[in-house]
Amino acid sequence: MTEQTTILAGVGIYMLAMLGIGVYAAKRTSSTDDFMVAGRSLPLWLCCGSVMATWLGGGSMLGVSGLAYKGGLLAVIADPFGAAMGLILVGLLVVRLMRRLRLLTVIDFIENRFGRTAAVFSAIGMVASSVGWSGALMVAFGSVFHALTGFSMELGIVIGGVVVLVYTAAGGMWAVALTDFVQLLVIILGLIVLLAVVVAHLGGWDAVWSDIEPGTLRMTPYENDLATWLNYLRAWFIIGISSICSQSLLQRGLSARSEKVAQNAFYIGGIGFLAIALIPVLLGIVARVALPGVENQDTIIPMLAMDHLHPVLMSVFVGALLAAIMSSADSALLAASSVLSNNILPVLWPSAARTHKLAWARWSIPVMGVIAVALAWKVQSIYGLILAANEAMLAAVVVPFILGIWWKASNRTGAVAAMTVAVIVWLSSKWLWPDLPGDLLGMAACLVTMLVVTPLTQKSDPPRPLLTIEGKEIEFRDRLGISR
Repeated sequence: MTEQTTILAGVGIYMLAMLGIGVYAAKRTSSTDDFMVAGRSLPLWLCCGSVMATWLGGGSMLGVSGLAYKGGLLAVIADPFGAAMGLILVGLLVVRLMRRLRLLTVIDFIENRFGRTAAVFSAIGMVASSVGWSGALMVAFGSVFHALTGFSMELGIVIGGVVVLVYTAAGGMWAVALTDFVQLLVIILGLIVLLAVVVAHLGGWDAVWSDIEPGTLRMTPYENDLATWLNYLRAWFIIGISSICSQSLLQRGLSARSEKVAQNAFYIGGIGFLAIALIPVLLGIVARVALPGVENQDTIIPMLAMDHLHPVLMSVFVGALLAAIMSSADSALLAASSVLSNNILPVLWPSAARTHKLAWARWSIPVMGVIAVALAWKVQSIYGLILAANEAMLAAVVVPFILGIWWKASNRTGAVAAMTVAVIVWLSSKWLWPDLPGDLLGMAACLVTMLVVTPLTQKSDPPRPLLTIEGKEIEFRDRLGISR
């Protein structure tokens, strides 16, 4: 059996296993709650594994290693450092209250507090973000497929898309959570094996670090001008802050069996994610010594694997790469379908029954998947797509969402005005000040506008209460993620 045949056989077995899990999970999915939030019954181990696997996607495995190869730690502030910070903040600031409200989506909360206009705007941005994220992950799948088999990237994008679509549409959150846990174990095994083998072949850590350029581990900018520092701050915020209102992440918290499980899953997941995600960063830095002069940095990890792993170990590592990609792609597609069926469907079809919502949730997954595949086919850039997917959320959604939880006075007028100003500033700055981070400027404008408009409109637009999915009002208390 040739090396390529061994790899293809391993890929085939892995794909069949994921599809089998999807079929098994479909038997546990008979309602909208089962499909979107796993019946709110995920235990800590499964919820935590799903949180970690969601963020350990193609960006962390391929895009991050490529950027570390090119620019060291300073180039990967957004992911994994900002991303890990975001997981901790979700557990600390928002997940307890969101779980208590028994909602299905982040958009449910925004409509609850700020009305339908703000909810529809946020829903459109969230769906676009999820589709863009899925597209980036399809690019990652195509890159791996092309690097390891010699077949075209476009064929890999299509194959990866089909498998993810099938098992996610079949089993919803149960399928996503179960496959995430299996994929996480494969990711950890594959990364540890590759790093250990590569470093050993290069003569050990002492030999590797002696050849690393000074400044590779630096995490602050060299320049001291305003634009540089604003873009540096944006690197921390673009995933770290925008992820606070991420449907993909919060859907795990909403699926947890209790508030305590939800918050602890994000704390453990944030620390665990950073520890694992630093391995691809190290591989990118080590590749500076092992593979100097690589033009397509997104293929760094597959190239290291081909040069240093036995075919059997190679097939295991291919499974790790595919696991990383699919563990995030399924989350993004499920998030998009949940928002479409639960928040956009009622606007288009107010009389839709719960059975219709479940059907929309299932069938919107392949629709969103086809769009993501088409986007991946055209753009074919991993890290850039991931960051671009978060711009609108950072600029216009995250501030109203956080203030809606922590500021009782927050009202519809303040939120809608803030979102409108944020979008105008964000888009205008791209044309007027292209060197500055428009999404960060939009976020600042959003915050200032809401802080100014909200107090001025309290009488004309009184704040709405916090309501559970059943319509029961709850108090603004015990929101901080601290177990009691």
